[in-house]
Amino acid sequence: MKNRNISRLAVPIGVIGIIIMMVVPLPTFLLDMLIALNITGALLILLTSMFVQRPLDFSVFPALLLVATLFRLALNISATRLVLRDGDAGKVIHAFGSFVVGGNLVIGLVIFMILVIVQMVVVTKGAERVAEVGARFTLDAMPGKQMAIDADLNAGLIDEAEAKTRRAEVASEADFYGAMDGGSKFVKGDAIAAIIITLINLIGGFAVGIMQKGLSATDAMNQYSLLSVGDGLVSQVPALLLSVATGLIVTRSATSGDMGASVTAQLSQNKLALRIGGGAALALCVIPGLPKIPFLVVGAAVLLIAQRLKDPVPESEAAVTEAVDMPAPDSPEQLLGEMRVDPLELALSPDLVDLVDASSGDLLDRVRALRRKMAMELGVIMPPVRTRDDLDLPLSSYAIRISGVDAGTGEAPPGTVLAIGEGLQGLPGRAGVEPVFGLPGKWVPAELHYQAELSGATVVDRASVIITHLAEVVRSNASRLLGREDVRALTEVVKRTHPVVVEELTPGLLSLGQIQKVLQAMLDEGVPIRDLVRIFEALSLRAKISADHDGLVEAARAALGPAIAAQYVTDGKLTVITLDPMLEQQLLESLRPSEVGAFMAIDGMRAEAIVTEAARLVETAEQQGLSPVLACSPQLRLPLMRLLRAGSRRVQVLSYGEISGSTAQIETIGVVNGAYAGAA
Repeated sequence: MKNRNISRLAVPIGVIGIIIMMVVPLPTFLLDMLIALNITGALLILLTSMFVQRPLDFSVFPALLLVATLFRLALNISATRLVLRDGDAGKVIHAFGSFVVGGNLVIGLVIFMILVIVQMVVVTKGAERVAEVGARFTLDAMPGKQMAIDADLNAGLIDEAEAKTRRAEVASEADFYGAMDGGSKFVKGDAIAAIIITLINLIGGFAVGIMQKGLSATDAMNQYSLLSVGDGLVSQVPALLLSVATGLIVTRSATSGDMGASVTAQLSQNKLALRIGGGAALALCVIPGLPKIPFLVVGAAVLLIAQRLKDPVPESEAAVTEAVDMPAPDSPEQLLGEMRVDPLELALSPDLVDLVDASSGDLLDRVRALRRKMAMELGVIMPPVRTRDDLDLPLSSYAIRISGVDAGTGEAPPGTVLAIGEGLQGLPGRAGVEPVFGLPGKWVPAELHYQAELSGATVVDRASVIITHLAEVVRSNASRLLGREDVRALTEVVKRTHPVVVEELTPGLLSLGQIQKVLQAMLDEGVPIRDLVRIFEALSLRAKISADHDGLVEAARAALGPAIAAQYVTDGKLTVITLDPMLEQQLLESLRPSEVGAFMAIDGMRAEAIVTEAARLVETAEQQGLSPVLACSPQLRLPLMRLLRAGSRRVQVLSYGEISGSTAQIETIGVVNGAYAGAA
């Protein structure tokens, strides 16, 4: 904890200390220590920029560059104060000045100016330009990178956590290069400030030496020029190191290793180039007047390095090796990969691929939102939707496939919107059908959508048509999309919060396969399975008595009875169709068990009459804006539902127990008696 607090306070304390340095005079010993720290820190930053794997790994560099520049300027101010006041700025500055000047002021000033020019004109200017271009290109590439992440997410190649990480990395990369574009300006300004500070030291020191200390012009020039050049050099060495570090950071490309490893690997990848370079160095020895030994040593060293390198593998041989390593076209691994089918797929004709382009459509974003909506509505994690183009589809059409089989098809002509309603004869376009409810409409040009709305039509864009169709397909086939692995994942989620419920149920009482069949049966009847805790509790109690599938389903439904009935409540009323008591008793007596569940052993005429009469009553109620359900005893509910499903009648069947748990007002609108012509 102490180390963490120290690291958090180091930078704020350091910045405050830098500000104080600009105002408070420093003793020469402390100035020597800080100059050594400045040079060592700049060298450490340079080495770090070489060894990072990628620029983003050193994301603190722009802020660190500002602090280091401020620290160096504070040292300049402190040194200038000591030079002008005492004529002494410590041993480090004196040593640097003596070494560079070497008894000749002109040479010292020339060396200092060359260092400044190298830093400002060559390194800093180039780094500034690269940072500017890098920032612009990174920002321009952000939409494409984000779209690629969304495409991978919707295709199932990555999960939501990986997509979030990649998006954060893209945003961090843009922020980093934007900060580097501004940080490079600090380095440029520092180089200009170094020239001005050195000139001030020279002129000010000359004036102080003559006017205040009574030195001769020669003595004043020698003393203060040595200190001024030493101060400038002490500042320019770390400044040059930081300028080089800036250039290295902004010019790093997409390499997988540090700079040293990348340079060595890439320069040594071509053996022929090294041989030619070594031979050229040896050939220079024949030029008259050139020294022979340097070129002989260098040329021989390059040839020796080339000789020790391994011969590169020809592309043809590499292709053969790759072909050998890859599985054969008819190998089990290759065939299994090609045989794999996606659980959920959205195939688009070639002229509809613009829908997945973020600049012209938001289909992928809507698919991602649909996954969340289905999870909240059904309690099922909708599998990733693989969106791809299909050349076999007719133009302007799409297909929704489950496990490779078409579960829904439709059309969405480019440049149009679907207008649904009456009075569309005056609008250009072609006839169309809303794919979910089968409502007639017309695909009109997108620029006429306001005219279509004024005519009283409901206007739907292409992406909304496809997403609505996809949502309906997922609802209708939710049981097919719920796999064994999905059940395991849902069970693990419940186990985190209610471990006792899961441990009591599986694997002791029921297997995952049996739980899957129960959940699939509930989804097949349109019952959400979000409340898994109550479902598992009900299954545990029922499984201790019997593991019969029908009994397990009814037990789970009974636990969710009020929630099931609430789906069909309108304005506080639950509209119910009942069975005639005599008919219900006869149906109960006709129940027979089987391997696939109980069924009613009644003649075909009676079964057809029940289906027809129930469908007629439901249709009459729906015409009045009601959503009726057929109520019966719990033992009869599942066989009766199967009978109605077999007759292609989507009539919702609820048990008395499920209805009794509802707080809504029960309103009976009809009775099914099952009478038919010719009955005894």
